Amino acid sequence: MSALGKMVFFDPKLSTPVGQSCASCHKPDKGYADNQIVAAGANPILFGNRNVPSISYVSFTPKWHFNSEDGTWIGGFFWDGRSLTLHEQAAGPLLSPLEMGNQTKSDVVNKVKKAAYAPHFTKLFGADIWTDSNRAFEAILETLVKFQSSKAFAPRFSSKYDAYLRKKVELSSQEKRGLKIFEDEDKGNCAACHPSQINEQGEWPLFTDFSYDNLGVPRLLSSPFLNMEERYNPAGKNYIDNGLADNPNIQTPTIQRGKFKVPTLRNIALTAPYMHNGVVTTLFEVLEYYNSRDVDSKWGSPEVAENVNNEELGDLKLTTQDIEDLEAFLNTLTDDWQAAS
Repeated sequence: MSALGKMVFFDPKLSTPVGQSCASCHKPDKGYADNQIVAAGANPILFGNRNVPSISYVSFTPKWHFNSEDGTWIGGFFWDGRSLTLHEQAAGPLLSPLEMGNQTKSDVVNKVKKAAYAPHFTKLFGADIWTDSNRAFEAILETLVKFQSSKAFAPRFSSKYDAYLRKKVELSSQEKRGLKIFEDEDKGNCAACHPSQINEQGEWPLFTDFSYDNLGVPRLLSSPFLNMEERYNPAGKNYIDNGLADNPNIQTPTIQRGKFKVPTLRNIALTAPYMHNGVVTTLFEVLEYYNSRDVDSKWGSPEVAENVNNEELGDLKLTTQDIEDLEAFLNTLTDDWQAAS
């Protein structure tokens, strides 16, 4: 079934207009993200409101729940966690007017029904699969989930850092310094939200705790979404992204304004630009932002001033060398690494 899901994932004929597949925004060679500021639609004049997140490790997302110990929501899909399952997430881009542009489930089903791989659906789900659009659409989503959850989807846990954890390679001196800063509670303390070690259950580090945080990120005034017509963006250039607060699954939206899901740092070197709105261009600049947000006026005001994390970032007092070392370590998190012969 995962092989069939792969055919669906890479099929550019499933959008309206045709030409955009799931892989158009989730490129394998970009850590299953892309290098656009925000998601671009199948219709070239349409754009989404957020940067495309990497989905290389999306199948490892834990079940949506509230962590009462630190008062944060955990899990969920998309930047705001609004989809509670990978199955539900897979449907989102297919039916989004700003992405793949299909208006109904039947639109998607009718396209898959005409695809060269359609006989595989009847073989797997029965000859009558096309008689019920809802059932057929769910079958399409099931194949996508199987593919994204399979070993064939991406070369996961295959970075230089993974080889280091397996004691098959040494990190360079600079990479080791970066790792030390990354884990040092009195310096970078990045591992507080991006765990970097194998846990007590023997699970490989995913470099995210799947929580939500407001980093005080400024608005991107050049975002093409701000120019979308009123039916897509009623607020126009005054649009503010409330993040987790717009998630229909939470009961106290006000205290969640401006919070977005902590992304995995695996393959982070491939996925520029950064942050939920693509406002930060380079990985080095991300680290500079974490380091000096509260002491350098160049960063500007936060998009949402409430709930900003003022405890773990903003004035880390890292040197330029520290930042370069951190970047060198983050570059070891790119999958499909091969030792030099």
